[in-house]
Amino acid sequence: MRTELDQRMDAVMGAMTGAGGQLPLGQIERFGRSLPYITAAPPTLPAYFAHFCTQHAEAEFLIAGDERLTFGQVHAAAAKVADALVGHYGIAKGDRVGIAARNSPSWIVLYMGILMAGGTATLLNGWWQAEEFEAAIRDVGVGLIFADLPRAKRLAAIEGMSVRVEAIDDLRPLDEAIGAVIHHASGAALPTLTDDDRATILFTSGSTGKSKGALSTHFQVVQGIFNYLASALMMLGIATQDGTASTLQPATLLNVPLFHVTAEVPVFLQSMAIGRKLVLMPKWDAEEAMRLIEREQVTYFVGVPLMSFEMLTHPNRGKYDLSTLADIAAGGAPRPVEHVRRIDAEMEGAPLIGYGLTETNGIGTGNWRGNYVAKPNSAGRASPPLVDLAILDDAGKPVHQGERGEVCIRSAACFEEYWNNPQATADAFTADGYFRTGDIGYLDEDDYLFIVDRKKDIIIRGGENISCQEVEAALYEHPEVAEAAVFGLADERYGEVPGAVVHLAHPGVIESEDLIAFLTPHIAAFKVPQKIWIADEPLPRLGTEKIDKVSLRAKYRALALSESV
Repeated sequence: MRTELDQRMDAVMGAMTGAGGQLPLGQIERFGRSLPYITAAPPTLPAYFAHFCTQHAEAEFLIAGDERLTFGQVHAAAAKVADALVGHYGIAKGDRVGIAARNSPSWIVLYMGILMAGGTATLLNGWWQAEEFEAAIRDVGVGLIFADLPRAKRLAAIEGMSVRVEAIDDLRPLDEAIGAVIHHASGAALPTLTDDDRATILFTSGSTGKSKGALSTHFQVVQGIFNYLASALMMLGIATQDGTASTLQPATLLNVPLFHVTAEVPVFLQSMAIGRKLVLMPKWDAEEAMRLIEREQVTYFVGVPLMSFEMLTHPNRGKYDLSTLADIAAGGAPRPVEHVRRIDAEMEGAPLIGYGLTETNGIGTGNWRGNYVAKPNSAGRASPPLVDLAILDDAGKPVHQGERGEVCIRSAACFEEYWNNPQATADAFTADGYFRTGDIGYLDEDDYLFIVDRKKDIIIRGGENISCQEVEAALYEHPEVAEAAVFGLADERYGEVPGAVVHLAHPGVIESEDLIAFLTPHIAAFKVPQKIWIADEPLPRLGTEKIDKVSLRAKYRALALSESV
């Protein structure tokens, strides 16, 4: 039976998206189906930037250390970047322009400028090593990259690559950091864009190992933003009814990397529409987060589950005033049930969790406040008004309510394609347009989603997706590795971490520590197995001659648990 909160959310959302509401719906054709979309949304991201940065021009937008920038200042700087990109760098509509950098005002302004210039903002994972950068850059044909100094150094290590790299000292104030770029602004005419022009490429690791570039159009990204905006307005409507709406400027920490969809869409981009202040944290630290929450009167917190748990359990939490927090959200991985209950009981803000993917532009499901406490192991209900959630079998047919199947999402905000990979794109969607998430789950009698397993061979470490196949391929580059299997190990801090078992060509020649040292220069640190076991015997195989990873995973997870006791 629907809870009282569910009924109130549905009523507010229905009024808001119905005729005469703030966010009325229209219909768009895709996959031979008519899908809802939000008609009030601007057609392109530059139009979105212009509208809301003008509306909130004098309000603070970005806080980075001692630097404080308004929406108007940020938009003006982005316009100069766009001018320089077109007039000096020769960027044409659709050109892929990369950003390889940590979070900073420069990152945000460059992203906006690339899109305003008609380029495709290509968000390169800042934790990658040189080989990973090279593979992604070559795959999508990046022609220009803006990189902070540490990433520029890694990119310089790539042999034989002719891509232009502009190094940005992003630790300096914005005008100085991008000074060499905007110096070239000369009044160039910016292109006219349409909603189906290419906007962004984000990289996702699936079971195939190689990172794939997920391309979205302007329409798809903006619709994703507005689906989040609908949820924010829905909860504001309920708070207004209850007389509990905050009078503070909305504010949130930006403490997750902008090259991931969570930071890009619901945190950064949505903030423009609601006039929300972004307080940048270059490196996660729980006590620093609480200090900033108090100083900047942060109203909303989101991060991987580890982050809120570290604040919850920090010995100095009582020293900080966190009373401005209304919601303490998490994404990227499930929260342990006990964490949900303790956050609700011990912290001022209410717990919240969302579930979405890069390919859905972040939108999927949400579990709010009291509903989350009642069903703490659920990812929640489909997020209105755009998300159509289904549990399907391998043939793409719906299973019965309560039965397990693949979690699938259909919406106008789903991405366009994997760049230069039509087969992967075709495999990702059912014939009628549902995106196959690779997660296994079921819907209970109230249509709440419970995720119970994964179809894809991936590990989720603190919100970072790791392809087991990619790590195995890196291990096989060592001449002494004859067989390798990579799998997830339970971890209290990150949810799970990679582990591996290896059979050597010549037993005793190398140790586990040698393999870890071998991997470190080749793959991002978060992908390197935390534990590698050396097996004396060949790894067990199935009748298909594939390595039996199910039995290996069970055996070594149990072994890891016993070793930790």
